[in-house]
Amino acid sequence: MAIFLIGGHRMASEQNEAIEVLKAPIQKEWLTPPEVNNVFGFSVSTLAKWRMTNKHLKFSKIGKFIKYKRSDIENFLQEHIMDEVA
Repeated sequence: MAIFLIGGHRMASEQNEAIEVLKAPIQKEWLTPPEVNNVFGFSVSTLAKWRMTNKHLKFSKIGKFIKYKRSDIENFLQEHIMDEVA
């Protein structure tokens, strides 16, 4: 990483910082059912059953488009952590 001395202050190269930001994986806030399956492992059919019975995960539907908010899925998983096996 290039370090520049400007006005007596050390500054890391802005270009290198920008490259690091670009390398970071992009995480979409809203996911389709197949994307939820790819990221979190819930099958598309399970998500459909949950939607029909209005259970578990909140979702948004605009016309034929269904989306799940990533933070809702993460909260759902966090709420269902098991301390012990029953």
